[in-house]
Amino acid sequence: MIKKESRNSMRLKRHARIRKNLSGSSETPRLNVFRSNTNIYAQIIDDEASKTLVSASSLEMKLNKCNTEACKAVGTEIAKRALEKGITEVVFDRGGYKYHGRISALADAAREAGLKF
Repeated sequence: MIKKESRNSMRLKRHARIRKNLSGSSETPRLNVFRSNTNIYAQIIDDEASKTLVSASSLEMKLNKCNTEACKAVGTEIAKRALEKGITEVVFDRGGYKYHGRISALADAAREAGLKF
């Protein structure tokens, strides 16, 4: 019988492959996205100092669903918080997910709110 790998383990392999060549610095930190079934989380991380600079999530914002509207709200919020801290440019880390649907909605909302990547 053929045993299939789980989607999450395949995503983690993709994420590790992406992260080999992608890292955030103090000048251009990394915007990391994690998507669960119920919520979406975004963090801006300085990999050199191993510190999370800014974070936002649908759970923290008390959004009941994790649909594209909630992702747009999280993208706008993360961009607003980043601009308050003086962060204008980031490197986008999609976390092994396809750049489609909720992930692209978050990225587009962050771009519209003023982040450059």
